[in-house]
Amino acid sequence: MRFSALQSIYGLVAAFFCLLPAAAPAQVPRENAIQADLLAETDAPAPGQIFTIAIRMRPDEGWHGYWLNPGEAGLPNRFEWTLPEGVSIGELRYPVPERLSISGIMNYIYYGEYAMLAEVTLDESVAPGTALPLRAEGQWLACTDEICVPEDGPLAIDLVAGSGGVTDAGMFDGYRATMPRPLGSEAVFELAGDTLRIGIPFPASASVSAPYFFSETDRVLDYSAEQSISRNGDMLIVEVAAASDAGAADRIAGLIKIGENDGLMLAAVPGAVPPAGEPISGEPSVASTMSADIGTVLLALGGAILGGLLLNIMPCVFPILSLKALSLAKAGGEERAVRRDALAYAAGVIIVCLALGAVLLGLRAGGAAAGWAFQLQDPRMILFLFLLVTAIALNLAGLFEVPGFAGGGRFADKGGATGSFFTGALAAFVATPCTGPFMAAALGAALIVPTAVALAIFAGLGLGLALPFLVLAYVPALRAKLPKPGPWMERFRHIMAVPMFLTALALGWILGRQTGVDGMTLGIAAALGVALMLWWIGRRQAAGKRAWLPVMPALAVTLAALVLIPTSTPAEAGAYEGGALAAESFSEDRLAELRSEGRPVFVYFTADWCITCKANEAGAMNRQAVADHFAAENIAVLVGDWTSGDPVIGRFIESHGRSGVPLYLFYSAEGEPEILPQILTVGMLTELSA
Repeated sequence: MRFSALQSIYGLVAAFFCLLPAAAPAQVPRENAIQADLLAETDAPAPGQIFTIAIRMRPDEGWHGYWLNPGEAGLPNRFEWTLPEGVSIGELRYPVPERLSISGIMNYIYYGEYAMLAEVTLDESVAPGTALPLRAEGQWLACTDEICVPEDGPLAIDLVAGSGGVTDAGMFDGYRATMPRPLGSEAVFELAGDTLRIGIPFPASASVSAPYFFSETDRVLDYSAEQSISRNGDMLIVEVAAASDAGAADRIAGLIKIGENDGLMLAAVPGAVPPAGEPISGEPSVASTMSADIGTVLLALGGAILGGLLLNIMPCVFPILSLKALSLAKAGGEERAVRRDALAYAAGVIIVCLALGAVLLGLRAGGAAAGWAFQLQDPRMILFLFLLVTAIALNLAGLFEVPGFAGGGRFADKGGATGSFFTGALAAFVATPCTGPFMAAALGAALIVPTAVALAIFAGLGLGLALPFLVLAYVPALRAKLPKPGPWMERFRHIMAVPMFLTALALGWILGRQTGVDGMTLGIAAALGVALMLWWIGRRQAAGKRAWLPVMPALAVTLAALVLIPTSTPAEAGAYEGGALAAESFSEDRLAELRSEGRPVFVYFTADWCITCKANEAGAMNRQAVADHFAAENIAVLVGDWTSGDPVIGRFIESHGRSGVPLYLFYSAEGEPEILPQILTVGMLTELSA
């Protein structure tokens, strides 16, 4: 059905009456119903650089604001800027909107707090210390379901040219998480009778939920008409009743919503649109959302269990195999005690995986671009692990004794089960720097399914990690093949201190990469202090005295170090650039530029705390044969460093169905990227071709 002139008149009349003051004075707010503030990501922007500002809108309860195209009624926001010399502001970017239909009139709106972002460029000629007053006069429309009130007000913020240090990273990362991403490919549209058809490139493997097309271009579609959206291979097909200007349009801009607070900005040009494919429900019910495609959920759960099982032999987990080996070596006791010990170990693993998963989901619900191993992006957590692993290594070396880790003691006593529980908890915690085969897709799925299903996937990961111990505990024939307990266990325990010391060395290096020389020096000093206290404990144990008196000084040293450690990353840009593959720092703009040149591109994402990443870089990527092949094929290399949790990189990783590093992508001269396995070989890389 064509969008008629009668409908247009009806919409204009409705909007006119909506703008009239309400008859009841008590309903008219004395102050603005939408409070507007101007915020900046830095209060000291650096000359010659770009920084981000936000116009934060906070509607009162029951009120709403409007998207850049308000729909059939409402008014778009307007802001008139007054800027100092040397400052320029780009276009405002709006978050993904919601829909509100009143009496058949469709509105594109926002309930609750939202923010519009803009990039501000500060000319390099501006001297440090220069005052930068940013001013704007704003006009916006505030509405309830019954009345609308035009509002206005001044916006102001005072900045000073300086170092460019970010002061509100968390808040702005939350705002960025609500922003639609650019599609990156051109869409097409055609007019078929009274129907506007839009073809949007979208990989068949990518998930989409409750899609809807918000048109930025006005009068090309009937806003209130039902949209039919289907999937035909790598294309989303939108079909909707056309409006008056659809036939004359040479470009249609808009936003395709693909999930809750998730969307893609796009531009469509005239072209042939494929036939409609499999319909996609626009409004999924709670039941269909919770089912989340039972096959996909079971596949993700199976991948998590298998990924956890394989994690036992991954490079990032091998250093803690010393603790596991001691636990296995003790497993020669009575059946009941063996199974209790294994269950305690499994409980420690699963509880930590569930806790990490719950915190990760909570951070993402708050807008943070967090991924698997998010806690290792904080130098304080690296320092804590550094001190903990150092203490465990000294225990294994025999400097002091802890019943849970010592080789002696009755296997069935409370200390044995408690020690196994904390051994399992430590295993799960230290295993987070890496994602192994099967695990990446499972954890990526966990970020988009309902919370209960996501937690089940994280529990499955823990079950897989603990599975070898459970099998040994409940299959006596396998356990019988283990070496019998004896004096060799003490020697083996001392030998196993070596990989733990190497783990501590690696963590110290990561700490230095994250915090610089000062932070690493503080960490080493804290480790020496803790070691001294543990030596004191060992001496008192040998003398038969009360052993735990020095614990308090050791804890004081640890807490002091955690408080004093720098939490900001030192200014060391391009740490992964260059090298054997002549890598450049990753950015989506640079990737788009290389692809527009027709060059094949190898993109990889790494982190200092990811041991799998380091193994791949040393064992496959930094080999001369790979460098020669890449040079011969003219393959460009981009590297993204996720050591400190860059939210831009986090969102890019997430857009490819992954939740952590490593991630390896190969873009041939044409087509979609190929996601490579997480364990690379020289042969695999030398087979890549344009």
